[in-house]
Amino acid sequence: MNVRPMQTKRLAASLCAAGLMLAAGAAQAADPIGRAGIQAQYEQDVAACKNGSTGQDRAACLREAGAARQEANRKQLSDGTTEQHQQNMIDRCNRLPADSRQDCITSMTQPTQVRGSVQGGGVLRETVIQVPANTVPPAPGMAPAPGMAPAPGMAPPPPAPMR
Repeated sequence: MNVRPMQTKRLAASLCAAGLMLAAGAAQAADPIGRAGIQAQYEQDVAACKNGSTGQDRAACLREAGAARQEANRKQLSDGTTEQHQQNMIDRCNRLPADSRQDCITSMTQPTQVRGSVQGGGVLRETVIQVPANTVPPAPGMAPAPGMAPAPGMAPPPPAPMR
């Protein structure tokens, strides 16, 4: 009786199956985002452009869909991380004058009310920031409220016409 050939065949079959699993895993790792998934997303984006549900100009929408597919194929398309979003917010606020930066950061991180959507054309963040009355000079050309003295360097309002 010859037992060895049967064990060798089983071993060879097991090694072959393991090799196939490794090859499939390597192929999956080489293309983690999946070309089929990218193409499917592109087709969904094109369909949305064609049916008008994006709210964009059709030509611009199709260009964006193609650009997104191209960047996804290059593995350059991502939603970003929370840290990246925070840094982008701070970078936008840092471009403002010094006296407006903190108000910008407050409105981005602690808005009183948020309305709108990106798809609808933009997000409107409303923040109420209370400022003591004596710290803000009136805007140039604006007369002070009745009963208040004019700001330094500002001419008093003209008298009301008599009737």
